[in-house]
Amino acid sequence: MAEMRMLRCICDHTRLDKIRNGVIRDKIGVAFIEDKIRESRLHWFGYTRRRSLDAPVRRCDKLDRPDYRRSRDRPKKS
Repeated sequence: MAEMRMLRCICDHTRLDKIRNGVIRDKIGVAFIEDKIRESRLHWFGYTRRRSLDAPVRRCDKLDRPDYRRSRDRPKKS
C-alpha cells in the first residue's frame, strides 16, 4: 500500500486518476516486492546448498526429530 503510494507520487498520479498498478509499475520499471523477496530467498538457498555438509547451516537440514509433534494450538506464523 505504501509502496504504490510512493510510486504514484513519483509518476504524479493520484488514486482518483484510476490508473492500474501494473501500468504505473511498467512506466517506472519497478518489480513487485514479493518477487524481489523471493529472489533474495532463492539466492540465499543457493549459498546454503553450495556449503559443505559440515557447515552449521547444512547440519540444520539433516535434523530428524521423529518424536516431535506440533501442538493443537494456532500454527506458528513462520
